Amino acid sequence: MSTRKYLVIYEKSKDGYSAYVPDLPGCTSAGADRQEIEMNIIEAMTLHLEVMADEGLVIPEPSSDSQMLVITGT
Repeated sequence: MSTRKYLVIYEKSKDGYSAYVPDLPGCTSAGADRQEIEMNIIEAMTLHLEVMADEGLVIPEPSSDSQMLVITGT
């Protein structure tokens, strides 16, 4: 498998953290803290990609991007 760089979105919730990968629909994970969710989403992505490959599905190329914007004066 070739190397790919996928965007991961982390969100803090009242119970911990969740994460998802926009370019891999259905690839999500949750964890109690940031360290745990980072490990969990790597495992989820690895398994997600393995299952896709085993089923002969096309592995999507990364296409998502992100940017942090600062809004002042609100």
